[in-house]
Amino acid sequence: MSARKRLVIGISGASGAAIALELLRLCKALKLETFTTVSAAAERTIQLELGEAARKEIHDLATQEYAVSDVAAAISSGSYPVDAMIVAPCSMRSLAAIAYGTGEGLLARAADVTLKERRPLVLLAREAPLHEGHLEAMLKVTRMGAIVAPPVPPFYLGLSTLEDMTWQIAARALAMAGVDPGNALQRWTGDPA
Repeated sequence: MSARKRLVIGISGASGAAIALELLRLCKALKLETFTTVSAAAERTIQLELGEAARKEIHDLATQEYAVSDVAAAISSGSYPVDAMIVAPCSMRSLAAIAYGTGEGLLARAADVTLKERRPLVLLAREAPLHEGHLEAMLKVTRMGAIVAPPVPPFYLGLSTLEDMTWQIAARALAMAGVDPGNALQRWTGDPA
């Protein structure tokens, strides 16, 4: 396996495309290899929330981007060596597809491979409020080894901008995936902000 950490970054259609962009910027700064797949709904969400320039930046930041329809992509196989996968943001549709192993599209297939290979899988689940079906799917993937981490802002750090909060959510996702985000992640020290 490569000496550099290798991550699959799935981007689904939930609101929160800025998290995916910040995650990829952070990965680039840390010199990580990233393999992305963007769901059809995410294509639309990125356009609505961030615009065309951000979609191009997402593409350019990734080491390799695979079409969600590419069932032969390297990341669809457990024999392809990666260290972890993060789905940011993770829609309830994608979470359900992962929880129930439908293999619906490359994003769900890559997550399924991540689980079966016992690699870290972090799902930044974006929905509110939650109904019983959402909670059951979250419980199911948690029992399978995934980490469900809704992108909750770290208010306790005293951050003042949405950009700073988004950056911290991305850095925390990396930490949960087993990647040291270095100084990008502000940690609680026991002292108020």
